[in-house]
Amino acid sequence: MTSRFPSPRVVRRVRLGTSAADESTLVDVHLADGRITGIHPASAIDERADEGAAERATGGVIDGRGRLALPGLVNTHAHVDKSWWGLPWQSYGGEGGTEGRIRHERARRDELGIPSVEITRRVLAEFVRHGTTAIRTHVDVDPGVGLRGIEAVRAAVAEYDGALTVQIVAFPQDGVLRRPGVLELLADAARAGAHQLGGLDPATIDRDPVGQIDAVLGLAAEHGVGVDIHLHDAAELGAFQIELILDRTEALGLEGRVNIAHGFAVAQLGAPQRDDLHARMGALGVSMTTVAPLRLPQLPLGELDAAGVRLGFGTDGIRDLWSPYGTGDLLGIAWQYARASGIVRDDDLRRVVAVATGAAAPFAGLPEGRLGVGDRADLVLVDAENAMDALVRTPPREVVIAGGRLLVG
Repeated sequence: MTSRFPSPRVVRRVRLGTSAADESTLVDVHLADGRITGIHPASAIDERADEGAAERATGGVIDGRGRLALPGLVNTHAHVDKSWWGLPWQSYGGEGGTEGRIRHERARRDELGIPSVEITRRVLAEFVRHGTTAIRTHVDVDPGVGLRGIEAVRAAVAEYDGALTVQIVAFPQDGVLRRPGVLELLADAARAGAHQLGGLDPATIDRDPVGQIDAVLGLAAEHGVGVDIHLHDAAELGAFQIELILDRTEALGLEGRVNIAHGFAVAQLGAPQRDDLHARMGALGVSMTTVAPLRLPQLPLGELDAAGVRLGFGTDGIRDLWSPYGTGDLLGIAWQYARASGIVRDDDLRRVVAVATGAAAPFAGLPEGRLGVGDRADLVLVDAENAMDALVRTPPREVVIAGGRLLVG
């Protein structure tokens, strides 16, 4: 069956935004079978050649017109199953705080048709429009919704014919131990192909940090999947739970398969304690993801890099019952992180762009992408002078190619 997304064979006259040495050189990027097969000095385009014009018209050749090419953006923390994107405006209601938002969401999600294929389809379209080509998404799993959210997400992703890479975290938003049947649902999700199992604030939601962490990581080890735990708790309470996660990661042989989302505590500890946590996380291959929250200290990218702790950026929920904010622009999250962190030097700005793009590809089960020969053909064209300019201006994504398929442009 022919895909609705064309497969261009060459993207001509672009500058590669993965290193300073390449940002002033025009090249042609050749694609085949979803991969980059060659990068050559840019050739002239004969606009008078009928064959060339026809090929361009069908997407076989894309003229980049000197645009900057970045690796596809990687959204490492999303919730594509629940949003009111495309619905009439939903006024913020219910109580504040994590517990209050959970209750409000449970009270209204059926009324809004959450989850559904249509809602996920709209969210994915916004992500793709903004240049995202790979996603790790949390999908709610609880006794009220069962595995319906996972099924809806898979159906919406399938419409991209394999171009979009999406990994699913079975996410027990309403708690793990305090709701009967949740552990069984998580096991069912793992058997059904979920890539990771989630958790949420073991101390403040289940009020049993040892119990939740042992249960979730134990299930992951049993079923051979990863772990991605939301951890909002601050300072010492958060650090205590991170230490428990690290203990169980080591004991169960889950090295390289555990992620801590949010992890605000890491940025709130004193330097010696923070350094010890970083070192142990790096040794166990435990990664972190952040949505660059306003009004909170940002996770320290330089310290995480030095300790070998991979960091990814995520959009979290967009226009959902937790908050009316969010556009689906992952590059905008990277901008927010850099601005809130006071990052101004070129090397540091370039590193933030890398974290938002190919360096985060392992969060979606892919090797790092650097726009090199042999890499997966995930690339985004923007009208920018260099990677730093692209970050601070967040220009429109003019062309988006994922897995060698033209999705935008």
